[in-house]
Amino acid sequence: MKQINVCLIEPEIPQNTGNIARTCAVTGARLHLVKPFGFEIDSAKLRRAGLDYWDKLDITYYDSLEDFLRQRSGDDLLFFTQKGRTGFSDICYGDEAWLVFGKESCGLSESLLKDNIDRTVRIPMREGIRSLNLGNAVAVAVYEVLRQEKYEGLKRRGILFESE
Repeated sequence: MKQINVCLIEPEIPQNTGNIARTCAVTGARLHLVKPFGFEIDSAKLRRAGLDYWDKLDITYYDSLEDFLRQRSGDDLLFFTQKGRTGFSDICYGDEAWLVFGKESCGLSESLLKDNIDRTVRIPMREGIRSLNLGNAVAVAVYEVLRQEKYEGLKRRGILFESE
């Protein structure tokens, strides 16, 4: 089973981070949070969005983007941006998938994207519409990695009728 790592660079909205934490908890993905945050990590809004999932997460915190990049220098980081070169479903994700997302207001910095142009990834969207909500974009990416692995390690739940 692949290990999925979701990294949020300077997240600003606690509800988005909480929803992403929930996605990570239910899929077994690791969550990596890069400071500074636009909220306090003990924010009630953050806890409410992630609620009973927060204690089921594997979370790593980084003091800055530089700290994250230094610690992850040998990893195959994929930078999600609407300006990405490769479609998210055209990637063959490695044994350890690293999905990196920017802050809600402006995404990842231009300099970071230029330095990693061959590792930029996009989720297709209609022209003229800004972007997906960050929580939705993370969920789309995580579930693509899982789909490629035929959802290995996830229990099938909620089946109403078994085939005869």
